[in-house]
Amino acid sequence: MPLASDARFVPCKAFTDQKMGTAGLRKKVRVLAQPHYLEMFLQAVFESLRLPKGATLVVGGDGRFHNDVAVQVILRMAMAAGVRHVIAGRGGLLSTPAASCLIRERRADGGFLLTASHNPGGPDGDFGIKFNTASGGQAPAQLTDAIYSASCRLIGYRICDTAPFDLQRIGTSDRDGFTIEVVDPVAAYEQTMQQLFDFDLLRNWLRNGHRIAFEAMHGVTGPYAQRILVDSLGASAGDIWHADPRPDFGGLHPDPNPVDAHALVDLCTAADAPDLAAASDGDGDRNMILAHRFLLSPGDSIAMILANADCVPGFRNGISGVARSMPTSRALDAVAAALGISCYETPTGWRYFCNLLESGRIDLCGEESFGTGSSHAREKDGLWAVLCWMSVLAKRNESLPAIATAHWRRYGRHYYQRHDYEIDDAAAGEAVVAGLRDRVPAMPGTRCGGAQIAQADDFHYRDPVDGSESARQGIRVIIDGGRRIVYRLSGTGTTGATLRVYLEQHEMRPERLNDDPDRVLAPLGTLARETADIERVTGLGAPSTRI
Repeated sequence: MPLASDARFVPCKAFTDQKMGTAGLRKKVRVLAQPHYLEMFLQAVFESLRLPKGATLVVGGDGRFHNDVAVQVILRMAMAAGVRHVIAGRGGLLSTPAASCLIRERRADGGFLLTASHNPGGPDGDFGIKFNTASGGQAPAQLTDAIYSASCRLIGYRICDTAPFDLQRIGTSDRDGFTIEVVDPVAAYEQTMQQLFDFDLLRNWLRNGHRIAFEAMHGVTGPYAQRILVDSLGASAGDIWHADPRPDFGGLHPDPNPVDAHALVDLCTAADAPDLAAASDGDGDRNMILAHRFLLSPGDSIAMILANADCVPGFRNGISGVARSMPTSRALDAVAAALGISCYETPTGWRYFCNLLESGRIDLCGEESFGTGSSHAREKDGLWAVLCWMSVLAKRNESLPAIATAHWRRYGRHYYQRHDYEIDDAAAGEAVVAGLRDRVPAMPGTRCGGAQIAQADDFHYRDPVDGSESARQGIRVIIDGGRRIVYRLSGTGTTGATLRVYLEQHEMRPERLNDDPDRVLAPLGTLARETADIERVTGLGAPSTRI
């Protein structure tokens, strides 16, 4: 593809720490904002893409600190790389699922998404960037490997010297053959949701006295919730919390979990709690679902959406198959087996679902970190999940706790928790996992804490579509009675290490279906610490958080 004639070359030494994970490149703002850092990464992307002549790209982000600067850099470098058309959200904003939908709808050649998802924002916070392909999905490992290889050998980058682009005015403008199209970030996404859901049903549910509360956490989902839930469906504007996106997320940690969204949890303890309460994260791809004194686990959420798929018009043609990430509870497996459809188990990272979605093998997928999605996009989608649950409640005319209890009576309850150990020294976290890995072959048949280990392995995934292999994706330990412990290091942080320990216990006895999860899983949590020798290696005698 020919380069723009007015681009200049800026010599620069290569940065060798620009390895993209499944969630893209995430760094502290001070790292990504240093001179030439973002530019060199973008140059590596452009050199690896081999875009067609006259390519079209989508650009947008969650509005966190440095978003406005980064968008302008991307536009100037896209111009230098010969890209001819860029579609940007007004103000440089696009939620992650909306960007995925827009790439697909406009048949773009890909897009740059500026986000660090649920990580804190502000000048001392985190920043991230990732490239999504023409499918709307995250870059596959082959592409991220090529980008990293290119970043290590670069000697500079090309950029156009041009005035900043006006991203506040909706419309199309041309500059030296380079077209920038600024679009309403919500409009196309809302049209997609109108095709997937019965908005009249949802309006009537709200008019009949039902109530929804939504916590946007000053992330990008605020304007989407305002437009769809309030303006289109008639929810109360006062029930949409922190709806204005802010560069520092208003000081909030934009992660929709019971710890960081505790105010919403507190709301649900009140006698006048809403029928449905929900939260989303910084870039709008995660969700948390609650009701009066009731928190729905992510694994239960996707299993129950599958069991009630007939309530969601977007599934009117049926569901070909489903998938979950390996650490996610096996509640989905039970429903899929009853329905006679395939259920795939993948590594953590949404990109592993993309091949399954593209090949038509699945139409619904989810992961334990409050992520749920369908074939309408190639990213998880927080607001879509909320509309799913509004649809189920409206169609069944029952409360969320009642629906959950009936579900557990049929399929059993998968008690589930994630224990996070925040470890300052990343090497200590790696040592825990390395020690487990060394012991995995000898674990089956041994006893720990009075329990016998039935199975143990280090999860290895072979993609059923392209045959690619992904090794060492998390250590699974099955305890007698089918209880499960999973260990893995998180790849979404920017400092230290987070050891995630997942606990799961299936219960079929009717009288035990509404027990306190903390009490049920406490013995398994103790066993998990002892099995991995966490306290001795890390000095942590208890998890930093329980989710």
